[in-house]
Amino acid sequence: QVQLPASGGRAVRAGDSLRLSCVPSDSGSTLNVFVIAWFRQAPGKEHEFVSAITTFASRSWYSASAEGRFTISRDNTNGNVYLHMNNLKPEDTALYFCAARISSTGYTPEGEYDYWGQGTQVTVFT
Repeated sequence: QVQLPASGGRAVRAGDSLRLSCVPSDSGSTLNVFVIAWFRQAPGKEHEFVSAITTFASRSWYSASAEGRFTISRDNTNGNVYLHMNNLKPEDTALYFCAARISSTGYTPEGEYDYWGQGTQVTVFT
């Protein structure tokens, strides 16, 4: 059973930083996929791509809103993926969750994913 639990979200002041964690697993073992991504969804809005990283952290992608403020990283010893968020803004308020895609064929960051996880809430107040 594939699981992608996210954690680390909380309420913070604008300008603060947070690190979110995603712990992918497949029935307790390492999840073998091409890429792990972070998405977010604000109330009343569609889910939005934030960032993605390939296995062994060889390549990463960022949305325009994340570029320069967020950094995605991957621990290759356990497959955990982190989203380091700096200079948070109220518009970053959303439920953040992970997604995983098995195949690299035809991959685009905002395209289709095979697995989706539960989210962690980030609230940024002024």
